[in-house]
Amino acid sequence: MNSNPNTGSTIKLNEASLSRLPGNVRVPKYDRRQITNGIVHIGVGGFHRSHQALYLDDYFHQNPGSEWGICGVGLLDNEYDRRMRDALKSQDCLYTLVERSQEGDSARIIGSITRYLFAPDNRQAVIEAIAAPECRIVTLTITESGYYYIEGSGNFDVNHPTMQHDLQHPDQPIGTYGFLTAALEKRRKQGLAPFTVLSCDNVQGNGNMVRKMLTTFAQMRDPALGRWIAEHVAFPNCMVDRITPLTTPQDIKMVAQQFGIDDTFPCVAEPFIQWVIEDTFCAGRPDWESVGVQMTSDVHPYEMMKIRLLNASHMLIGYLGSLAGYTYVYEVMADPLFEQAVANLMDEVTPTLQPVPGIDLDDYKKTLIERFSNPKIRDQLPRLCLNGSAKIPKFVLGSLRDKLQLGGAIDYLSLTIAAWFQYLNGYDDQNRPIVIDDPLADIITRRACSGKTDPRPLLSMFEIFGDLVQSPRFVETVADKLSSLHEFGAKGTLMP
Repeated sequence: MNSNPNTGSTIKLNEASLSRLPGNVRVPKYDRRQITNGIVHIGVGGFHRSHQALYLDDYFHQNPGSEWGICGVGLLDNEYDRRMRDALKSQDCLYTLVERSQEGDSARIIGSITRYLFAPDNRQAVIEAIAAPECRIVTLTITESGYYYIEGSGNFDVNHPTMQHDLQHPDQPIGTYGFLTAALEKRRKQGLAPFTVLSCDNVQGNGNMVRKMLTTFAQMRDPALGRWIAEHVAFPNCMVDRITPLTTPQDIKMVAQQFGIDDTFPCVAEPFIQWVIEDTFCAGRPDWESVGVQMTSDVHPYEMMKIRLLNASHMLIGYLGSLAGYTYVYEVMADPLFEQAVANLMDEVTPTLQPVPGIDLDDYKKTLIERFSNPKIRDQLPRLCLNGSAKIPKFVLGSLRDKLQLGGAIDYLSLTIAAWFQYLNGYDDQNRPIVIDDPLADIITRRACSGKTDPRPLLSMFEIFGDLVQSPRFVETVADKLSSLHEFGAKGTLMP
Protein backbone atom coordinates (compact mmCIF):
# COMPACT_ATOMS: atom_id res chain seq x y z
CA MET A 1 0.00 0.00 0.00
CA ASN A 2 1.30 3.45 -0.87
CA SER A 3 0.40 5.91 1.87
CA ASN A 4 0.48 8.89 -0.47
CA PRO A 5 -2.00 7.81 -3.16
CA ASN A 6 -2.62 11.30 -4.54
CA THR A 7 0.87 11.63 -5.93
CA GLY A 8 2.16 8.07 -5.83
CA SER A 9 5.41 9.52 -4.49
CA THR A 10 7.09 9.64 -1.10
CA ILE A 11 7.53 12.66 1.14
CA LYS A 12 11.06 13.58 2.14
CA LEU A 13 11.26 13.54 5.93
CA ASN A 14 12.20 16.82 7.61
CA GLU A 15 10.68 19.37 9.98
CA ALA A 16 8.81 21.19 7.22
CA SER A 17 7.17 18.02 5.89
CA LEU A 18 5.74 16.70 9.18
CA SER A 19 2.29 18.18 8.56
CA ARG A 20 2.11 16.49 5.15
CA LEU A 21 2.89 12.95 6.32
CA PRO A 22 0.11 10.34 6.06
CA GLY A 23 -2.44 10.15 8.87
CA ASN A 24 -1.31 6.67 9.89
CA VAL A 25 2.10 8.04 10.96
CA ARG A 26 2.36 9.56 14.44
CA VAL A 27 4.40 12.77 14.44
CA PRO A 28 5.80 14.97 17.24
CA LYS A 29 3.07 17.24 18.63
CA TYR A 30 5.49 19.34 20.67
CA ASP A 31 7.60 22.31 19.56
CA ARG A 32 11.12 20.95 19.15
CA ARG A 33 12.51 24.50 19.17
CA GLN A 34 11.50 24.81 22.83
CA ILE A 35 13.58 21.81 23.91
CA THR A 36 16.97 22.22 25.63
CA ASN A 37 19.57 19.48 25.23
CA GLY A 38 20.02 18.29 28.79
CA ILE A 39 21.24 14.90 27.56
CA VAL A 40 24.24 14.16 25.36
CA HIS A 41 24.15 10.66 23.94
CA ILE A 42 27.33 9.00 22.65
CA GLY A 43 26.80 6.24 20.09
CA VAL A 44 23.63 6.99 18.14
CA GLY A 45 22.69 3.70 16.50
CA GLY A 46 19.52 1.71 15.97
CA PHE A 47 19.13 0.69 19.59
CA HIS A 48 19.37 4.19 21.04
CA ARG A 49 16.88 5.43 18.46
CA SER A 50 14.38 2.65 19.19
CA HIS A 51 14.77 2.81 22.97
CA GLN A 52 16.01 5.83 24.95
CA ALA A 53 15.04 8.35 22.25
CA LEU A 54 11.55 6.81 22.08
CA TYR A 55 11.01 7.12 25.83
CA LEU A 56 12.01 10.78 25.66
CA ASP A 57 9.76 11.40 22.65
CA ASP A 58 6.89 10.06 24.77
CA TYR A 59 8.06 12.30 27.61
CA PHE A 60 8.05 15.45 25.46
CA HIS A 61 4.45 14.80 24.44
CA GLN A 62 3.61 15.05 28.15
CA ASN A 63 6.16 17.77 28.97
CA PRO A 64 6.56 20.24 26.09
CA GLY A 65 9.39 22.74 26.43
CA SER A 66 11.46 20.13 28.24
CA GLU A 67 15.10 20.51 29.29
CA TRP A 68 15.88 16.87 28.47
CA GLY A 69 16.37 16.91 24.71
CA ILE A 70 19.13 14.79 23.18
CA CYS A 71 22.29 15.95 21.47
CA GLY A 72 23.53 12.87 19.65
CA VAL A 73 27.24 12.23 19.14
CA GLY A 74 29.03 9.92 16.72
CA LEU A 75 32.65 9.26 17.71
CA LEU A 76 33.75 6.74 15.12
CA ASP A 77 35.25 7.77 11.80
CA ASN A 78 33.52 4.95 9.97
CA GLU A 79 30.86 4.50 7.32
CA TYR A 80 28.04 3.92 9.84
CA ASP A 81 28.55 7.09 11.86
CA ARG A 82 29.11 9.17 8.73
CA ARG A 83 25.90 7.79 7.28
CA MET A 84 24.05 8.61 10.51
CA ARG A 85 25.46 12.15 10.42
CA ASP A 86 24.33 12.68 6.84
CA ALA A 87 20.87 11.21 7.41
CA LEU A 88 20.11 13.16 10.57
CA LYS A 89 21.51 16.41 9.17
CA SER A 90 19.34 16.16 6.04
CA GLN A 91 16.24 15.27 8.09
CA ASP A 92 16.51 17.84 10.90
CA CYS A 93 17.46 14.93 13.22
CA LEU A 94 14.06 13.30 12.61
CA TYR A 95 13.67 9.63 11.72
CA THR A 96 10.97 7.00 11.34
CA LEU A 97 10.61 4.26 13.96
CA VAL A 98 8.57 1.25 12.80
CA GLU A 99 7.36 -1.33 15.31
CA ARG A 100 6.83 -4.65 13.54
CA SER A 101 4.74 -7.58 14.74
CA GLN A 102 2.60 -10.27 13.15
CA GLU A 103 -0.42 -8.08 13.95
CA GLY A 104 0.93 -5.32 11.70
CA ASP A 105 3.36 -2.44 11.44
CA SER A 106 3.04 0.98 13.07
CA ALA A 107 5.18 4.03 12.31
CA ARG A 108 6.00 7.19 14.21
CA ILE A 109 8.45 10.03 13.75
CA ILE A 110 10.82 10.53 16.69
CA GLY A 111 11.79 14.13 17.46
CA SER A 112 13.69 13.87 20.74
CA ILE A 113 17.14 14.13 19.10
CA THR A 114 17.45 17.81 18.20
CA ARG A 115 21.18 18.03 17.44
CA TYR A 116 23.85 15.67 16.12
CA LEU A 117 27.63 16.10 16.29
CA PHE A 118 30.12 13.99 14.37
CA ALA A 119 33.32 14.09 16.41
CA PRO A 120 35.79 13.59 13.53
CA ASP A 121 34.41 16.81 12.00
CA ASN A 122 34.92 18.88 15.15
CA ARG A 123 36.16 17.25 18.35
CA GLN A 124 36.09 20.50 20.31
CA ALA A 125 32.38 20.95 19.52
CA VAL A 126 31.67 17.61 21.21
CA ILE A 127 33.72 18.55 24.28
CA GLU A 128 31.90 21.91 24.47
CA ALA A 129 28.48 20.24 24.22
CA ILE A 130 29.27 17.86 27.08
CA ALA A 131 30.89 20.61 29.16
CA ALA A 132 27.95 23.02 28.64
CA PRO A 133 25.97 23.82 31.82
CA GLU A 134 22.71 22.53 30.31
CA CYS A 135 24.19 19.03 29.87
CA ARG A 136 23.13 17.10 32.97
CA ILE A 137 23.23 13.48 31.77
CA VAL A 138 25.55 11.74 29.30
CA THR A 139 24.15 8.43 28.10
CA LEU A 140 26.19 5.76 26.34
CA THR A 141 25.57 2.98 23.83
CA ILE A 142 29.16 2.25 22.81
CA THR A 143 28.89 -1.58 22.63
CA GLU A 144 30.45 -4.10 24.96
CA SER A 145 33.91 -3.59 23.45
CA GLY A 146 33.80 0.18 24.01
CA TYR A 147 34.67 0.04 27.71
CA TYR A 148 38.32 -1.05 27.38
CA TYR A 149 37.90 -3.60 30.13
CA ILE A 150 40.20 -6.63 30.39
CA GLU A 151 37.91 -9.55 31.19
CA GLY A 152 40.51 -11.79 32.76
CA SER A 153 41.74 -9.24 35.30
CA GLY A 154 38.88 -6.74 35.54
CA ASN A 155 41.38 -3.95 34.90
CA PHE A 156 41.37 -0.97 32.56
CA ASP A 157 43.09 -1.63 29.22
CA VAL A 158 45.45 1.34 29.41
CA ASN A 159 47.64 -0.05 26.63
CA HIS A 160 44.87 0.06 24.05
CA PRO A 161 45.91 2.44 21.21
CA THR A 162 42.78 4.57 21.71
CA MET A 163 43.54 5.06 25.39
CA GLN A 164 47.19 5.84 24.71
CA HIS A 165 46.20 8.40 22.08
CA ASP A 166 43.76 10.12 24.43
CA LEU A 167 46.25 10.25 27.30
CA GLN A 168 48.82 11.83 25.00
CA HIS A 169 46.39 14.16 23.15
CA PRO A 170 43.84 15.27 25.78
CA ASP A 171 42.51 18.13 23.64
CA GLN A 172 41.87 15.91 20.57
CA PRO A 173 40.37 12.71 22.01
CA ILE A 174 38.98 9.88 19.93
CA GLY A 175 37.54 7.61 22.67
CA THR A 176 34.60 8.00 25.04
CA TYR A 177 36.72 8.38 28.18
CA GLY A 178 38.86 11.03 26.51
CA PHE A 179 35.81 13.16 25.66
CA LEU A 180 34.17 12.69 29.07
CA THR A 181 37.38 13.53 30.91
CA ALA A 182 38.05 16.63 28.81
CA ALA A 183 34.49 17.90 29.42
CA LEU A 184 34.57 17.13 33.15
CA GLU A 185 37.92 18.92 33.47
CA LYS A 186 36.40 22.04 31.86
CA ARG A 187 33.42 21.91 34.22
CA ARG A 188 35.62 21.48 37.27
CA LYS A 189 37.79 24.47 36.30
CA GLN A 190 34.69 26.59 35.67
CA GLY A 191 33.14 25.63 39.01
CA LEU A 192 30.25 23.78 37.34
CA ALA A 193 28.66 20.69 38.85
CA PRO A 194 29.34 17.44 36.98
CA PHE A 195 26.82 15.42 34.98
CA THR A 196 25.56 11.86 35.45
CA VAL A 197 27.09 9.18 33.22
CA LEU A 198 24.43 6.58 32.33
CA SER A 199 25.63 3.50 30.45
CA CYS A 200 22.87 1.83 28.41
CA ASP A 201 24.96 -1.10 27.14
CA ASN A 202 24.51 -4.81 27.80
CA VAL A 203 27.17 -4.99 30.48
CA GLN A 204 26.33 -6.32 33.92
CA GLY A 205 26.98 -3.55 36.42
CA ASN A 206 27.43 -1.15 33.50
CA GLY A 207 27.44 1.88 35.78
CA ASN A 208 29.98 0.32 38.10
CA MET A 209 32.19 -0.57 35.15
CA VAL A 210 32.16 2.86 33.53
CA ARG A 211 32.84 4.42 36.94
CA LYS A 212 35.94 2.27 37.42
CA MET A 213 37.24 2.69 33.88
CA LEU A 214 36.60 6.44 33.62
CA THR A 215 38.06 7.31 37.02
CA THR A 216 41.12 5.15 36.32
CA PHE A 217 41.63 6.96 32.99
CA ALA A 218 41.10 10.38 34.58
CA GLN A 219 43.55 9.64 37.41
CA MET A 220 46.20 8.89 34.79
CA ARG A 221 45.53 12.33 33.31
CA ASP A 222 45.30 14.16 36.62
CA PRO A 223 44.96 12.50 40.07
CA ALA A 224 42.98 15.46 41.44
CA LEU A 225 40.50 15.25 38.54
CA GLY A 226 40.16 11.51 39.09
CA ARG A 227 39.30 12.10 42.75
CA TRP A 228 36.77 14.81 41.85
CA ILE A 229 35.03 12.50 39.37
CA ALA A 230 34.96 9.64 41.89
CA GLU A 231 33.44 11.91 44.55
CA HIS A 232 30.92 13.88 42.49
CA VAL A 233 29.87 12.07 39.28
CA ALA A 234 26.95 9.62 39.47
CA PHE A 235 27.10 6.34 37.52
CA PRO A 236 23.72 4.57 37.73
CA ASN A 237 23.44 0.97 36.59
CA CYS A 238 20.65 0.24 34.15
CA MET A 239 19.12 -2.60 32.16
CA VAL A 240 17.86 -2.00 28.62
CA ASP A 241 15.92 -4.33 26.36
CA ARG A 242 14.52 -4.08 22.86
CA ILE A 243 15.49 -6.18 19.85
CA THR A 244 16.51 -3.72 17.14
CA PRO A 245 17.98 -5.17 13.92
CA LEU A 246 20.37 -3.20 11.76
CA THR A 247 18.57 -1.03 9.20
CA THR A 248 18.61 -2.62 5.75
CA PRO A 249 17.81 -1.33 2.25
CA GLN A 250 14.62 -3.42 2.50
CA ASP A 251 13.59 -1.45 5.59
CA ILE A 252 14.08 1.86 3.76
CA LYS A 253 11.94 0.53 0.90
CA MET A 254 9.27 -0.75 3.33
CA VAL A 255 9.00 2.68 5.00
CA ALA A 256 8.56 4.31 1.59
CA GLN A 257 6.00 1.80 0.31
CA GLN A 258 3.90 1.33 3.46
CA PHE A 259 4.05 4.85 4.90
CA GLY A 260 5.01 7.09 1.98
CA ILE A 261 8.10 8.43 3.76
CA ASP A 262 11.47 9.03 2.14
CA ASP A 263 13.74 8.35 5.14
CA THR A 264 17.38 7.52 4.42
CA PHE A 265 17.96 5.87 7.82
CA PRO A 266 14.75 4.62 9.48
CA CYS A 267 14.74 2.32 12.49
CA VAL A 268 12.84 -0.96 12.91
CA ALA A 269 12.16 -2.67 16.26
CA GLU A 270 10.00 -5.26 17.97
CA PRO A 271 7.02 -4.13 20.11
CA PHE A 272 8.62 -5.23 23.40
CA ILE A 273 10.54 -2.56 25.34
CA GLN A 274 11.95 -2.36 28.87
CA TRP A 275 14.22 0.02 30.78
CA VAL A 276 15.17 -0.37 34.44
CA ILE A 277 17.40 2.34 35.97
CA GLU A 278 19.10 2.68 39.34
CA ASP A 279 17.80 5.97 40.75
CA THR A 280 21.19 7.60 41.44
CA PHE A 281 21.64 10.92 39.62
CA CYS A 282 23.79 13.91 40.56
CA ALA A 283 22.23 16.63 38.38
CA GLY A 284 18.54 15.79 38.10
CA ARG A 285 16.71 13.59 35.61
CA PRO A 286 13.47 13.39 33.64
CA ASP A 287 10.39 11.94 35.31
CA TRP A 288 10.97 8.72 33.39
CA GLU A 289 8.43 6.83 35.52
CA SER A 290 5.69 8.79 33.76
CA VAL A 291 6.52 7.05 30.46
CA GLY A 292 7.01 3.52 31.76
CA VAL A 293 10.65 3.40 32.88
CA GLN A 294 11.17 1.43 36.08
CA MET A 295 13.32 3.28 38.61
CA THR A 296 14.78 1.10 41.35
CA SER A 297 17.44 0.96 44.05
CA ASP A 298 18.87 -2.33 42.69
CA VAL A 299 19.14 -3.13 38.99
CA HIS A 300 21.31 -6.22 39.48
CA PRO A 301 18.58 -8.93 39.38
CA TYR A 302 17.09 -7.41 36.21
CA GLU A 303 20.51 -7.16 34.56
CA MET A 304 21.37 -10.77 35.35
CA MET A 305 18.03 -12.01 34.03
CA LYS A 306 18.29 -10.13 30.74
CA ILE A 307 21.98 -10.70 30.04
CA ARG A 308 22.07 -14.35 31.07
CA LEU A 309 18.80 -15.33 29.35
CA LEU A 310 18.34 -13.05 26.33
CA ASN A 311 21.91 -12.12 25.42
CA ALA A 312 23.36 -15.57 26.08
CA SER A 313 20.59 -17.09 23.96
CA HIS A 314 21.51 -14.67 21.19
CA MET A 315 25.06 -16.05 21.30
CA LEU A 316 23.84 -19.63 20.90
CA ILE A 317 21.39 -18.66 18.14
CA GLY A 318 24.01 -16.60 16.32
CA TYR A 319 26.85 -19.10 16.25
CA LEU A 320 24.88 -22.35 15.90
CA GLY A 321 22.52 -20.78 13.37
CA SER A 322 25.41 -19.44 11.29
CA LEU A 323 27.09 -22.84 11.25
CA ALA A 324 23.81 -24.36 10.06
CA GLY A 325 23.61 -21.83 7.22
CA TYR A 326 20.73 -19.68 8.46
CA THR A 327 20.56 -15.92 7.95
CA TYR A 328 17.91 -14.65 10.38
CA VAL A 329 17.05 -15.31 14.03
CA TYR A 330 13.44 -16.23 13.28
CA GLU A 331 14.63 -18.88 10.79
CA VAL A 332 16.74 -20.52 13.47
CA MET A 333 13.82 -20.48 15.91
CA ALA A 334 11.50 -22.03 13.33
CA ASP A 335 13.61 -25.21 13.57
CA PRO A 336 12.37 -27.22 16.58
CA LEU A 337 15.86 -28.54 17.33
CA PHE A 338 17.27 -25.05 17.73
CA GLU A 339 14.24 -23.73 19.61
CA GLN A 340 14.63 -26.56 22.10
CA ALA A 341 18.37 -25.88 22.44
CA VAL A 342 17.64 -22.24 23.31
CA ALA A 343 15.02 -23.31 25.87
CA ASN A 344 17.50 -25.78 27.37
CA LEU A 345 20.18 -23.10 27.64
CA MET A 346 17.80 -20.78 29.48
CA ASP A 347 16.77 -23.58 31.85
CA GLU A 348 20.44 -24.35 32.48
CA VAL A 349 21.13 -20.71 33.37
CA THR A 350 18.04 -20.13 35.54
CA PRO A 351 19.51 -21.55 38.81
CA THR A 352 22.16 -18.78 38.71
CA LEU A 353 19.57 -15.99 38.75
CA GLN A 354 18.26 -14.04 41.70
CA PRO A 355 14.52 -13.53 42.22
CA VAL A 356 13.41 -10.59 40.09
CA PRO A 357 10.72 -8.36 41.64
CA GLY A 358 7.45 -8.58 39.74
CA ILE A 359 8.70 -11.03 37.10
CA ASP A 360 7.87 -14.72 36.68
CA LEU A 361 10.99 -16.23 35.09
CA ASP A 362 9.06 -19.02 33.36
CA ASP A 363 6.81 -16.45 31.69
CA TYR A 364 9.83 -14.30 30.82
CA LYS A 365 11.56 -17.24 29.11
CA LYS A 366 8.42 -18.07 27.10
CA THR A 367 8.20 -14.42 26.05
CA LEU A 368 11.83 -14.55 24.88
CA ILE A 369 11.09 -17.56 22.67
CA GLU A 370 8.15 -15.67 21.15
CA ARG A 371 10.27 -12.54 20.60
CA PHE A 372 13.08 -14.48 18.94
CA SER A 373 10.50 -16.19 16.70
CA ASN A 374 8.88 -12.98 15.37
CA PRO A 375 9.25 -13.28 11.55
CA LYS A 376 8.68 -9.54 11.07
CA ILE A 377 11.91 -8.76 12.93
CA ARG A 378 14.51 -9.76 10.38
CA ASP A 379 17.38 -9.75 12.84
CA GLN A 380 20.45 -11.01 11.02
CA LEU A 381 22.82 -13.50 12.66
CA PRO A 382 26.03 -11.54 11.88
CA ARG A 383 24.77 -8.76 14.18
CA LEU A 384 24.59 -11.24 17.04
CA CYS A 385 27.95 -12.79 16.21
CA LEU A 386 30.13 -9.71 15.91
CA ASN A 387 32.57 -8.88 18.73
CA GLY A 388 32.26 -12.32 20.31
CA SER A 389 35.49 -11.81 22.25
CA ALA A 390 33.76 -8.99 24.16
CA LYS A 391 30.26 -10.49 24.33
CA ILE A 392 30.97 -14.08 25.38
CA PRO A 393 32.67 -13.07 28.66
CA LYS A 394 29.85 -10.70 29.56
CA PHE A 395 26.89 -12.84 28.49
CA VAL A 396 28.00 -16.44 29.08
CA LEU A 397 31.00 -16.81 31.38
CA GLY A 398 29.33 -15.44 34.52
CA SER A 399 26.71 -18.19 34.33
CA LEU A 400 29.42 -20.76 33.62
CA ARG A 401 31.42 -19.79 36.68
CA ASP A 402 28.30 -19.94 38.85
CA LYS A 403 27.27 -23.33 37.46
CA LEU A 404 30.75 -24.76 38.04
CA GLN A 405 30.55 -23.56 41.63
CA LEU A 406 27.02 -24.91 42.07
CA GLY A 407 27.93 -28.21 40.43
CA GLY A 408 25.07 -28.01 37.90
CA ALA A 409 24.95 -28.92 34.22
CA ILE A 410 27.01 -26.80 31.81
CA ASP A 411 26.15 -28.60 28.54
CA TYR A 412 24.45 -25.74 26.68
CA LEU A 413 26.72 -23.04 28.05
CA SER A 414 29.68 -25.11 26.85
CA LEU A 415 27.94 -25.70 23.52
CA THR A 416 27.68 -21.92 23.09
CA ILE A 417 31.45 -21.59 23.62
CA ALA A 418 32.16 -24.51 21.30
CA ALA A 419 29.88 -23.07 18.60
CA TRP A 420 31.81 -19.80 18.78
CA PHE A 421 35.12 -21.66 18.44
CA GLN A 422 33.84 -23.63 15.44
CA TYR A 423 32.49 -20.40 13.90
CA LEU A 424 35.95 -18.82 14.25
CA ASN A 425 37.33 -21.38 11.82
CA GLY A 426 35.64 -19.25 9.16
CA TYR A 427 33.35 -21.81 7.47
CA ASP A 428 29.83 -23.10 8.06
CA ASP A 429 28.80 -26.75 7.96
CA GLN A 430 28.52 -26.62 4.16
CA ASN A 431 32.05 -25.19 3.89
CA ARG A 432 30.77 -21.75 2.92
CA PRO A 433 32.97 -18.87 4.19
CA ILE A 434 32.02 -16.87 7.28
CA VAL A 435 33.29 -13.33 7.81
CA ILE A 436 34.63 -12.87 11.35
CA ASP A 437 33.98 -9.36 12.70
CA ASP A 438 35.88 -9.00 15.97
CA PRO A 439 38.58 -6.65 17.33
CA LEU A 440 40.68 -9.73 18.17
CA ALA A 441 39.90 -11.53 14.89
CA ASP A 442 43.53 -12.19 13.93
CA ILE A 443 44.54 -13.97 17.12
CA ILE A 444 41.31 -15.81 17.89
CA THR A 445 40.88 -17.17 14.36
CA ARG A 446 44.50 -18.29 14.33
CA ARG A 447 44.06 -20.13 17.63
CA ALA A 448 40.76 -21.65 16.55
CA CYS A 449 42.31 -23.02 13.34
CA SER A 450 45.38 -24.36 15.13
CA GLY A 451 43.31 -26.02 17.86
CA LYS A 452 40.73 -27.64 15.59
CA THR A 453 38.79 -29.79 18.10
CA ASP A 454 41.08 -28.85 21.00
CA PRO A 455 39.62 -25.77 22.74
CA ARG A 456 42.66 -25.10 24.92
CA PRO A 457 44.48 -22.65 22.59
CA LEU A 458 41.44 -20.35 22.86
CA LEU A 459 40.51 -21.16 26.45
CA SER A 460 44.02 -20.22 27.55
CA MET A 461 43.45 -16.58 26.48
CA PHE A 462 43.39 -15.01 29.93
CA GLU A 463 42.04 -11.69 28.66
CA ILE A 464 38.85 -13.50 27.61
CA PHE A 465 38.48 -16.57 29.84
CA GLY A 466 40.52 -15.69 32.90
CA ASP A 467 41.36 -18.87 34.82
CA LEU A 468 38.51 -21.02 33.45
CA VAL A 469 41.03 -23.15 31.55
CA GLN A 470 42.03 -24.54 34.95
CA SER A 471 38.65 -26.25 35.28
CA PRO A 472 39.04 -29.79 33.82
CA ARG A 473 35.25 -30.26 33.74
CA PHE A 474 34.75 -27.12 31.68
CA VAL A 475 37.60 -27.87 29.28
CA GLU A 476 36.42 -31.45 28.76
CA THR A 477 32.79 -30.41 28.17
CA VAL A 478 33.75 -27.75 25.61
CA ALA A 479 36.09 -30.24 23.91
CA ASP A 480 33.30 -32.80 23.69
CA LYS A 481 30.88 -30.25 22.17
CA LEU A 482 33.52 -29.00 19.76
CA SER A 483 34.28 -32.54 18.57
CA SER A 484 30.56 -33.15 18.06
CA LEU A 485 30.17 -29.95 16.03
CA HIS A 486 33.22 -30.86 13.97
CA GLU A 487 31.89 -34.34 13.24
CA PHE A 488 28.13 -33.88 12.96
CA GLY A 489 27.60 -30.15 12.29
CA ALA A 490 25.34 -27.80 14.22
CA LYS A 491 22.10 -29.62 13.48
CA GLY A 492 23.55 -33.09 13.96
CA THR A 493 24.92 -32.09 17.34
CA LEU A 494 21.38 -31.29 18.52
CA MET A 495 19.86 -34.58 17.33
CA PRO A 496 18.53 -36.69 20.23
